[in-house]
Formats: sequence, structure tokens, C-alpha cells
Amino acid sequence: MSAVFVVMGVAGCGKTSVAKRLAEKTGGLSLDADDFHPLSNKTKMAAGIPLTDEDRRPWLDTLNAELRRLAQSETRPVFLACSALREAYRERLAAGLPALRFIYLKGPRELIRQRLAARQDHFMPAELLDSQFATLEEPTNAVTVSILHPLPDIVDTILAAIAEGSPPRE
Repeated sequence: MSAVFVVMGVAGCGKTSVAKRLAEKTGGLSLDADDFHPLSNKTKMAAGIPLTDEDRRPWLDTLNAELRRLAQSETRPVFLACSALREAYRERLAAGLPALRFIYLKGPRELIRQRLAARQDHFMPAELLDSQFATLEEPTNAVTVSILHPLPDIVDTILAAIAEGSPPRE
């Protein structure tokens, strides 16, 4: 059974970059939750319309099924980049995965807004950032890392926390 981690936070905080780098450093597998969105969700977000909980439920269930499958079939650690903004979403992702751990990338709104504005060819517009922050329920049982540091430092901080056995999700 492999270790499973969800790298979470608002759009533009660096989830995908961090998950990829963690997978590279550990010989693990990196997944991006955006790749699992149905076209209807991507179209809605591209139009500047925030997703509802009803939009997210099937997507979260698909992600959970994939994480459970990988936890059973993989020996490598798995790192999923996923916003997971609310506790209810995190609970849905973690169902049946008692050892799943969350890694929360935390940063200031203006820095993230600048990152989103600089993105090319992404369906998530910067206009939805305020809705992301409004939805965010900061986790209390996650490895929390500031995005104000360079990517290599963020990754090293996370790897040290994982090695120390930061508390798993209960």
C-alpha cells in the first residue's frame, strides 16, 4: 500500500508544481485533480462561474476512487494536486484512506492573484480567486507551508515534515 498525499490550496498557489516536484524527489506519482474535471466543470469555470458543491461531488468521488485504487496498487507515494478547499471536500477525498495526509500551500491573496494573471492557457480565470478564498476552510490537520519561499525550499520543508511523520488525517 502506498502513501497518499493531497497538495491543496487555492488556484495559483503552486499545487501542481509542488506535487510534481515531490513525486520527482521521492520516485512517486503525481496527479492533477484538474485532469479529472468533466468538461462541464471546466466550461463553467472558464466562463467565470464558480463550481457548486453539486458540481464538485462527482469529481471528488472520482478522485477518491482513483486514490483508493492507487493506494492499493502502487508502492510509490502518490501526490494529488487538488484545491480541496472545504473540510467536507477533504473528507470526501479521504473516505476509505485513513492514512491520507494533506499538505496545505498557504499564501497571500495578491501574490496568488499575480500568478493567476500571468497564467496562459488555463481554464481557471483570476476572477474566481475571491470565490476560492471565500470557500477556503483552512485545514487544522495538515502540513502547512508558506508559498513565499522558493519551490525547492517548499519541497524540502514538506519532505522533512513527511519524514518526521507529521500527523496523518484522522
